[in-house]
Amino acid sequence: MPEGHSVHRIARQFAVNFVGTAPEVTSPQGRFAQGAALLSGREMTDARAVGKQMFLEFAGGHWLRVHLGIYGAWDFAGDVRVDASIQIHGQTPGHSKLGQTGEYSRPYQARPLDRDAEDSVTSIGAPRRSRVRMAESDRASDASAEFPPEPVGQVRVRLLNDRVCADLRGPTACEVLTPAEVDAVVLKLGPDPANANTPEERERFVARALRKKTPIGLVLMDQSVIAGIGNVYRAEMLFRAELNPHTPANAIDRTVLESLWDDWAHLLQIGITVGQMITIDGLTGEAYQRALEERDERHSVYKLEGTPCKRCGTNIVLEEFGARKLYWCPGCQS
Repeated sequence: MPEGHSVHRIARQFAVNFVGTAPEVTSPQGRFAQGAALLSGREMTDARAVGKQMFLEFAGGHWLRVHLGIYGAWDFAGDVRVDASIQIHGQTPGHSKLGQTGEYSRPYQARPLDRDAEDSVTSIGAPRRSRVRMAESDRASDASAEFPPEPVGQVRVRLLNDRVCADLRGPTACEVLTPAEVDAVVLKLGPDPANANTPEERERFVARALRKKTPIGLVLMDQSVIAGIGNVYRAEMLFRAELNPHTPANAIDRTVLESLWDDWAHLLQIGITVGQMITIDGLTGEAYQRALEERDERHSVYKLEGTPCKRCGTNIVLEEFGARKLYWCPGCQS
């Protein structure tokens, strides 16, 4: 499931490429035809993310809410401009043309480096290998291919202006909301430090966590307590804090919870900027490049079960926890 950093990157791509334009909105698949007809031809006036959910505002008081869920993903094609605040493989781009499947034209040649395709700016969401199963075909095309490209697979919604096309496949939620309905959704979500990293928002997280008797390993995944954290960040943040995932949240010292918020703000900003969930600090040079290319080089415990902890040597364990896989070190997190 895409975590908060990916959704913020997507929102920034919409801000750069669609806000201020009046895109044609269609539903090639047909399942969003009514909503598409309501939005098509209206100016997009805002694009924002809260946790794992994205909201696109259109003129006339209409909002498109998208939650990618486990299998959802956006693909951008055409003359795509990349937001200046985000990077491709550690380099900040200015502007590049991109093909249908998210491959860059020169000079960047920025095919996803790792197996999960986390780093792609133009193909963001569920890993490519998952989406291939959902599509009829997924052939590469260069930037000079016909624009707009033919829809590939089950495209729920397509947004198209004169230079950029964005296709959405496999979302959990895709609906048109009123401003009041958007407010109601956002009020149910916990704070998101990418939107407001303030003492007030940190306190809102701490207060909500302290009301929970459930284990902190579940509370960090509760989007009503704190927004955007998924399985990867959950495991890595608990390791970095040397916290046992089974500790009741209300038994944790307030200062530790405050530190968890600060660490989430730190890691989230890295994820938004770099496009990778890099959770090991201090990586430079070749070590940093390896972290971009290999998942195991950028994490301490996630999917490293059975291997020695990089800090204490105890074998990392894997257990089922709240219907999800939990990775942790019994030595460091006892």
